[in-house]
Amino acid sequence: MTTILEHHATTATVGDLMKHPELQISDDVMVDTAMDILHSSGADHLLVRDEDGRCAGLVTRLHLAPFQARSWYTERTPVRDIVHDRGPFATSDMSVTTATATMHSRGLDAWPVVDHDGHVIGLLSLQVC
Repeated sequence: MTTILEHHATTATVGDLMKHPELQISDDVMVDTAMDILHSSGADHLLVRDEDGRCAGLVTRLHLAPFQARSWYTERTPVRDIVHDRGPFATSDMSVTTATATMHSRGLDAWPVVDHDGHVIGLLSLQVC
């Protein structure tokens, strides 16, 4: 199956295909709150920002799966302290060929796109709708 990204890979840049990230959380949000946001939104992932507003990574349902039982630990553990996808991240001038290869090699369905200061400017998805 060929994704839309792979179809455009020869001519497009990440900036041409990225979308505005809808859901973002701070890295000090507790794990149980992140789970609630994911479940209520129906999303598969959340972008994570650090205290300076820079991209700190992407947390997915898979990353939060070990915490589904909910305990005192999920109420007191910030997202920054759990395993989640942390950089490097895509840039808007990166070729889609490079981005697609990197996403496949890292097992990513979505990849944050950052500016040269590390702030999120978009999200690249293998399953562009």
